[in-house]
Amino acid sequence: MVEESDLKQWKDAGHVARRTLEGIKGEIVAGKEWNDVIDSAERFIRRHGGQAAFPVTISVNDMAAHYTTNSQLSPPDGWERDMVFEKGDLVKLDVGVHIKGALGDNAMTLEVGNGGNHTDQIRAAKDARDAAVEKMHPGTPWHQVGAAAEQVAKDAGFLPISNLCGHKMERWSLHDGVSIPMYACGANNPGFKGSVEEGGVYAVEPFNTTGKSGLVENVDPHNSSNILRVTGNVNIRKALAKKKLKPLGARLAHYIEERYSTLPFAERWAFPLLEKPFPEEDEESLKRKWGQLVKKLTSIRFLEVYAALRDQDGGNVGQFEHTVYVTEGGPEILTVS
Repeated sequence: MVEESDLKQWKDAGHVARRTLEGIKGEIVAGKEWNDVIDSAERFIRRHGGQAAFPVTISVNDMAAHYTTNSQLSPPDGWERDMVFEKGDLVKLDVGVHIKGALGDNAMTLEVGNGGNHTDQIRAAKDARDAAVEKMHPGTPWHQVGAAAEQVAKDAGFLPISNLCGHKMERWSLHDGVSIPMYACGANNPGFKGSVEEGGVYAVEPFNTTGKSGLVENVDPHNSSNILRVTGNVNIRKALAKKKLKPLGARLAHYIEERYSTLPFAERWAFPLLEKPFPEEDEESLKRKWGQLVKKLTSIRFLEVYAALRDQDGGNVGQFEHTVYVTEGGPEILTVS
């Protein structure tokens, strides 16, 4: 729970997150590279007093979530084009900000070129988010929040994505163990017991799709998002003492943990760490060494990696998201400009 006295940093993080979305959306134009927009958004966050709570993600058309570019700028598996926006693309921009671990998380969907090909889907995703937010009063059962989001999507002719959820947040923790259904899960669904809690901070983010199943799937390989996270479950000194890590691996692990805590980080942020201990190595050699380091750190469960997500039917995906603080009188949206 977030105390009233602690709320200013959460509001500031939400404010920066919203300003970033609004400030960067105009850069998503035909001919612009995905990475240029991601880099611009992450620099915008820092200029305005925040730090990225996770790598800025860009998800285009049937890509739903969890994709950021890597240091080699290699495209996600199955993507047949350059990573350049084209007129008519349906783009999800997802931005998270933290200020000393207090979090703001928001997302929006837009059509490149504003040609009107996706107007109904974009509006439905935004309205579903707003309908779910309106239900965020203390004591409201989670299934009612999800049902509100689904009703808007279906009324507009789209399906809600049922295997992506909103989430409760705590300081330094984006997903704090409570998931919010964004579809009509039913009153007796064992995965969504309980209700909205006063003092809680929640990311409310319904997704919709033109696909037929309402499901997303992982993009191969298992680390296709180019996003990693320190689990917080492994003590580096103990791993070194037990010879699970060599001194260099332990040093790099310590730096990663110190820099990012347990918030997600991008491969492209951490990859340059290898340039200092291996100044003479070429790019391919550094890439192999990075792969070996990540493999070792995931094998001992110091790190976890994420897969990018796409609609399993190839349908176009829409998404909007707000961060909400629940007061005695109802929801207060923190991601406002």
